[in-house]
Amino acid sequence: MQVTILRKYGEARLPRYTSYPTAPRFSQAVGADIYEGWLSDLPSGDPVSLYLHIPFCRSMCWYCGCHTTISRKDQPILDYLDALREEIRIVADRAPKGLQVGEVHFGGGTPTIIEPAEFASLMELLRQRFEFTAAASIAIEIDPRTLTADMAEALGAAGIGRASLGVQSFDPVVQKAVNRIQSEEQTAEAVDNLRRHGVARINFDLIYGLPHQTAQSCVDTATAAVAMKPDRLAVFGYAHVPTFKKHQRMIDEAALPDSAARSEQASAIAETLVAAGYRQIGLDHFALPDDDLVRAQQTGTLRRNFQGYTTDNCNTLLGFGASAIGRTQEGYIQNEVAPGLYARHVAAGRLATSKGYRLTAEDLVRAAIIERLMCDFEADVAAICASHGFEPARILETGGRLEELMQDGVLDMTDGFIRVRQDHRFVIRAVAAAFDAYLDQSVRAHSKAA
Repeated sequence: MQVTILRKYGEARLPRYTSYPTAPRFSQAVGADIYEGWLSDLPSGDPVSLYLHIPFCRSMCWYCGCHTTISRKDQPILDYLDALREEIRIVADRAPKGLQVGEVHFGGGTPTIIEPAEFASLMELLRQRFEFTAAASIAIEIDPRTLTADMAEALGAAGIGRASLGVQSFDPVVQKAVNRIQSEEQTAEAVDNLRRHGVARINFDLIYGLPHQTAQSCVDTATAAVAMKPDRLAVFGYAHVPTFKKHQRMIDEAALPDSAARSEQASAIAETLVAAGYRQIGLDHFALPDDDLVRAQQTGTLRRNFQGYTTDNCNTLLGFGASAIGRTQEGYIQNEVAPGLYARHVAAGRLATSKGYRLTAEDLVRAAIIERLMCDFEADVAAICASHGFEPARILETGGRLEELMQDGVLDMTDGFIRVRQDHRFVIRAVAAAFDAYLDQSVRAHSKAA
């Protein structure tokens, strides 16, 4: 049965549902003027999250799906940091005073490409412009190949509590095929440096579905990763979309595993991590039993956002930097993608918003259902609709998609309560997609469902 389900649903190109509606729905109809109004209307007492995008790397990993620029020189990065600081001032001036910051995340690119002094200065500016709660969580993404001891020390001094390290695969054949050579020793040294300087929580990112990858090489990578005792691991399936990410054309498509092999690899990693004592969180995260993610899963408060599964319960996300996405209760906004165009807007004293999306009442209902499905593999559609004042029949009318999933044994539904069967959770994105009113499966920017 699993093979049949995989064959039927696994090849579909579907969103990861880290937001709803997803980014392809954003349009220029929501621009800087609308975002300015949303900023001024923010409730000053509500905690907010901050996301800062640093779109620079020293070399290109061919699997990468992020917005990033390769720069061998420091000056473009310094110029970008000037623009980033100015954007922070512009946004802070337009928002209510005293916004309480509960979460901060530095993403990229490679955020630690910044010099230690520059990073300390950036953190100081954030603390000047916003009020950090006592329990504020600050996290950063790291390329272990370029992390220095000085930067690790600066991160600890700045209050970074969690670091997410890109590992992907320790298989040298796979590493060569994706242009990312990274030894276990380099990774272990980075982990030791971070912990030594007070960055206590460590995340690893792993990828399956890469060229020349096998189930055994995935197990070997997971085993080596577990030996370093990360608190969490995120395990993603590689999304091959060379039409949108031209550097992915460097990858030999003939060496990519098919859906059956990808599924085998994902299962092999999951089994290895669970056997090592990690708890599976949602579709693709794993955490040690004492981690906050596990507690959130147990209490039904697990959330999903652009960083994946999270305990972040802030309703507002302020995005800073080129291509950064933010959210208020009214909708989503995204900055200009090109760093140069982003910097020109900021230099002129304007918000760098290029597009966005205004949420409707129905969007909020569908988003809540999709989030619960992605987090819990079940959703009380009737109860969610009632809490939003919506008629369940309208939402449950999915053009036959739910009925087909039931007939195929993927899920059970009783009185509007949906539960995905344990052995078919690997196609949860197909279940979530049944509630996506805007889904266009011809959009190849999405990754395969399994």
